[in-house]
Amino acid sequence: MVEKELKETKEEAKEKAVEIKKATLEKKEEAEKKAEEIEEAATQTEEEAEEAARRKGKQAEKVINDFLSSLKSRQEDFSKAWADYTTSEKPLADVIETEAEIIVKSDLPGIKKGDIDVTITEDSVEITAQFKEEYGEEEVDYILRERSFGETRRIIKLPAKVKVKEASAKFEDSILTITLPKIEKSQFKVDIT
Repeated sequence: MVEKELKETKEEAKEKAVEIKKATLEKKEEAEKKAEEIEEAATQTEEEAEEAARRKGKQAEKVINDFLSSLKSRQEDFSKAWADYTTSEKPLADVIETEAEIIVKSDLPGIKKGDIDVTITEDSVEITAQFKEEYGEEEVDYILRERSFGETRRIIKLPAKVKVKEASAKFEDSILTITLPKIEKSQFKVDIT
């Protein structure tokens, strides 16, 4: 009987060994399958990361191109403003003629009376103004800078001759007003014979 029990135990052990081997193979296959899935997921994640990086790169490129385009546009605006400033005569002025005098009015915003020079001849007026900077470039960082500084000069030809020594000028509310009495034209009545 011991032999029979031993034989049964041996067979049970073999069956258990087969079951364990089978279970081990199944676990090994499951593990290999899981490893393949993880590898596929890693590959997919890597591809997704590369795609995301490409998208971000395109977005960054678009932002840079938009910035450069904006900068170019601003440069064109600045060039136009500079051309307008340098080609149009400054300071702006009105010349008014009455029967007895010529009046020149000029806008000089931000100027002090001491920074204006007026030179008059019989047939012209020269206005020179010094626009001073409020801050040195080292003192502040400009975000936008459109106002101009420095000297501006304008010579205005007059429509008639004036009495230079009788001219007067007044500067009030940033407007320079120059009053120039005209030289009276000599009129002689000629008798006809």
